[in-house]
Amino acid sequence: MKNAIYIGSNNRQSLIDFEIPEKFNEEIVIFIHGFMGFKDWGAWNLVQDFFTSHGFGFCKFNLSHNGGTIDNGIDFPDEISFGNNTYSKELNDVFCVLDWIENQGISNKRIHLIGHSRGGGIALLAANIDKRINSVTSWAGISDISSRFPKGKEIEEWKTKGIRYVQNSRTKQNLAQYYSLYEDFIQNREILNIENACRNLKIPACIIHGDSDSSVPLSEGDANANRLNVSLHIIENSDHVFGASHPWLGEKLPERLKLVCDISLDFFNRISQN
Repeated sequence: MKNAIYIGSNNRQSLIDFEIPEKFNEEIVIFIHGFMGFKDWGAWNLVQDFFTSHGFGFCKFNLSHNGGTIDNGIDFPDEISFGNNTYSKELNDVFCVLDWIENQGISNKRIHLIGHSRGGGIALLAANIDKRINSVTSWAGISDISSRFPKGKEIEEWKTKGIRYVQNSRTKQNLAQYYSLYEDFIQNREILNIENACRNLKIPACIIHGDSDSSVPLSEGDANANRLNVSLHIIENSDHVFGASHPWLGEKLPERLKLVCDISLDFFNRISQN
């Protein structure tokens, strides 16, 4: 299924892709994109091809309030939904996607959750809550949400105005973020605590991070790995997106992203053998 529709947070429709290969191993990978991301960014379609070629079902989707619509999931035409997004909505979207997959009636032995960037943090949070998730992998994932917010005068100004703006470097849009984003975090800070989620996690986890990541520093990957008591997989000379870009016109995965996929695949296979 390509560009199917699922119902996410606040009953908002959003796009979803789901592929089951001919030689299905009864294991499904669910991929969560990051902030200002979308399911068809860069080389994510080639990531899907990689895992389905190894027998895994693969699902990727647009978070319901990422700014996309069911008619245009790429260029962020719905700036109001983007402004109303919250971390809680993104977390709930994962549970909605798990429900959507269940409703497809395809039996599976395991579900592996992968999240990139902010999606990596959401993946760690979701894996600590939903028992349907059998493993979690963070690609350049964040280790903390509170540090993403402004401090002091800046947050007071945001509270007073009720709105602030962030620029999308790709589309050059100045996108609104409403103060409700911060209020939601304060109201749900225990559920949205990535450190606690890592320390309480009962399923296998894998942390992968580039050593030249200027968006989410390597120290955040190291923090998550330490909390989980797992090895940190460092991709040398790698940026935040492991050598990919948008649009990605190549027919093959960039070398470093291919390495990330290989490490993830090895992690899944070791789980299957245990």
